[in-house]
Amino acid sequence: MTRPDPRKTAALSAALSGAVDLGALKARADAARTAAASPASGSAAPDNGSVPWIVDVTEASFQAVVEQSLQVPVVVLLGASYSPESQQLAASLTRFASASGGAWILARVDLESAPRIGQAFGVQSVPTTVAVAAGQPIDAFAGPIDDAELSQWIARLLDALRERLPGIRAGEARAGVPVEVEEVVEDPRIVAAEEAFERGDYVAAQGFYSEILAVEPGNELAKEGLAQARFAERAEAVDPAVIAKADAAPEDVEAQLAAADAQVAGQMVDEAFSRLVETVRRIFGEDRDRVRQHLVGLFELFPADDPRVAAARRKLASALY
Repeated sequence: MTRPDPRKTAALSAALSGAVDLGALKARADAARTAAASPASGSAAPDNGSVPWIVDVTEASFQAVVEQSLQVPVVVLLGASYSPESQQLAASLTRFASASGGAWILARVDLESAPRIGQAFGVQSVPTTVAVAAGQPIDAFAGPIDDAELSQWIARLLDALRERLPGIRAGEARAGVPVEVEEVVEDPRIVAAEEAFERGDYVAAQGFYSEILAVEPGNELAKEGLAQARFAERAEAVDPAVIAKADAAPEDVEAQLAAADAQVAGQMVDEAFSRLVETVRRIFGEDRDRVRQHLVGLFELFPADDPRVAAARRKLASALY
């Protein structure tokens, strides 16, 4: 099985962002995630006459199908009737989708009648298969693959998304797929730290998390919790007026650090990151390293794959080197 070039994956994502109203998707995300109906219920897309989670997509119904990727993955098969490989892959995907219970949706696209969908995905050859989740392409392969590889690809896709897209488990339950549910045993040390955080005792929370890390340096929950508690303590004390003060005094390092905290607390994350990256560009020595460390600490407040963090990391590397 082939894997897409990362640059091509980025291009696919950008193309789909232009084709789908992502703002509307986000606005409807909560409602979609709590929907109890089957993944394809209420869709404007036509089905194949028997299984509602297998749909033949037209340019008019494309967005309605992609919107369903807020609930379950959508596997988009971009093929053509003249291509024997497309027909072979379509038959395999249709068979797997029929048995899935709606844990994922198969969206079949005939590029002869819907060429603009192929253009949106940057298709170079048929068949091309793209997995979409939350309105964005997340994986793809070109050409036909055998059934064993295809089954493994689908399984990896579901495993990666099961905790994020609730419709997967619902579909697997309909299909009678046994899904192991691990019993969650709470760490009493983490519980104590979280309780301290919730009552606003950020210093105590930091103490609990630090004690855990002294014994278990690799404990990711404690690392994340410590970063959150440190930030919460700073953010609680920061005056929002410091942003204007920092803008007026770009060489005031303390003001820049406090302003960045205030901006993150105010959901102005990109602005906060940009502020500290530009500060790193302007200063040198120990202050520069202090700003860098502060910015890295802010990165830890967000998931590692947050695009804002990824972009800021690249800019920071450029500023440093």
